[in-house]
Amino acid sequence: MNIRILLACAVLAAPLAHAHVTLEQTSANAGAYQKLTFRVGHGCKGSPTHTLVVTLPDGFDGAKPMPKTGWALSGTANQVTWKGGPLPDAHYDEFVMQVKLPASVGKHYFKVTQLCDQGRMDWDAVPDASGTKLASPAPFIEITPAVAGAPHH
Repeated sequence: MNIRILLACAVLAAPLAHAHVTLEQTSANAGAYQKLTFRVGHGCKGSPTHTLVVTLPDGFDGAKPMPKTGWALSGTANQVTWKGGPLPDAHYDEFVMQVKLPASVGKHYFKVTQLCDQGRMDWDAVPDASGTKLASPAPFIEITPAVAGAPHH
């Protein structure tokens, strides 16, 4: 096999080996309805995931989670829980909801708790001004000013 192909595969696979719970959508317009896709790239130190809890930041309204086969849904006004699975450590999956975004622009962080057969991961660290790399970063979305005349549905 060509060494360049091997190197390219290694570079592409590297982010998966250090995967966190991330948000697919990186930005959206203020006040819009938005699909949010939370990506779970691994379990807890080799243990399968059986529960994912997403806590919405202030100002996010009307969460409508997407059902997943084999997972039960529950929630409150500011939190959505998927429980079931299990999602083996060697596999990747996505957990989806729709929300109405707030009018406030800037980065908004979601606290995500991942419960596993053995252990848990709390993805809730928010960066400070120092730019230090975080061990358990919270997923976020950058809300930009609404575009005049853009639909909000």
